Amino acid sequence: MLPVSAEGGTRDGAWLDGVLHEVVETLAPIDRTPCSPGERAAAEWLATRLRSVPGTEVELEEESSWGTFPPTATALGLLGGAGAALVLGGRRAAGALLAAGTLAGILDEAQNGPRVLRRAVRRRRKTVNVVARVGEALGEAGGHGADGQDTIVVLAHHDAPQTGLLFDQSLQRRLYELAPRLIEGRKTSPPQWWFGLAGPLCTLGAALRRRRGLAGAGLLMGVLGAALLGDVWRSQTVAGANDNLSGVAVLVALAELLRERPMPRLRVLLVSCGAEETLQDGVRAFMARHRHELAVGRTWFVNLDTVGSPHLVMLEGEGPVWMEEYEGTWLRDLLDTCARRLEIPLERGFRARASTDSIIPSRAGYPIATLVSITDWRSPANYHLPSDVPANLDYDTVADATRLVYELAVSLAERRPVAPGESGQTLRS
Repeated sequence: MLPVSAEGGTRDGAWLDGVLHEVVETLAPIDRTPCSPGERAAAEWLATRLRSVPGTEVELEEESSWGTFPPTATALGLLGGAGAALVLGGRRAAGALLAAGTLAGILDEAQNGPRVLRRAVRRRRKTVNVVARVGEALGEAGGHGADGQDTIVVLAHHDAPQTGLLFDQSLQRRLYELAPRLIEGRKTSPPQWWFGLAGPLCTLGAALRRRRGLAGAGLLMGVLGAALLGDVWRSQTVAGANDNLSGVAVLVALAELLRERPMPRLRVLLVSCGAEETLQDGVRAFMARHRHELAVGRTWFVNLDTVGSPHLVMLEGEGPVWMEEYEGTWLRDLLDTCARRLEIPLERGFRARASTDSIIPSRAGYPIATLVSITDWRSPANYHLPSDVPANLDYDTVADATRLVYELAVSLAERRPVAPGESGQTLRS
């Protein structure tokens, strides 16, 4: 149920729908390519909108980024193809060295590694994170947050992705139409980055075993992978209504709800990151800047990523190359309980083959629940496509995500997590 307003009325669905439409329809026309003037303009509008909510303190934080990932990934594909060509030409050692470098570079990019390559070869740019604080306990010196204050951090991102042939959903939709049972049970998408790894692995195999067929396969995969990524690189940035203005809209709605019914025992950080589509530059910077004030054991994360498709689901882990389970199963169990209490359909057991902002706080030891949404054919609606516009957004699902995260915050405020080793495994009143 939505909270009671100051005028004594009830926050109804029409009010919530209006807030969600306002945010999405205002920001969608802005070209929000990571690290662009449009991304900054979106962050500035969002900060102004959040500041209009009484009791909400907002900061704009400029951070370093290295731009979108397709240029680096395209170069790695070409490098891998060059290694295969060297092996075909009889220069096995040189080809194997290039293939090994390609393999390491792809793993570093795809699996959210230390990002050695992009920091070495890409120009440093700027992104902007928006950090809104609700229920902040200020110390005598005016610093942020009392020591050990219970905190929920709700993440979204305001930048938008580029499109390309790589994201076409026609085949998956057609498979669903022809054989729905093959699609309906799937809870993990195909690992696209494995194709990029297969090329240099074939080249290494060819160099070691002197098999020209493997080298030819490595060359073909390297060229094809580079072509697909180059197509993304040259393509337009889409409106990103689902990915990820749906999540940004939830942040604003939560700020409004928390104004009506604050939670004195819980600090809420509403964080919209920039440069998520670079593969997580924004959230990395947020964690580096704020980790000192987020006590492990008393801080919990929720990530909202593409919550505007017809069916709301929860991720348990992610891994473009190998799968990593998220920290804090108990938090996801609690969110599932909240969904059942509100009678909001929520499917569980999903794992992503794309990277999200969730993996960064999870690796740091913070429990996290990740909400996404899917279509009947088990993909986010209009994912990275020009059709990802406000008119194609399922606002009912976005509203459900808002109500669900608010209910989770209520549960955390009323029930103190207790855990062995400060990690949080059970809840008590």
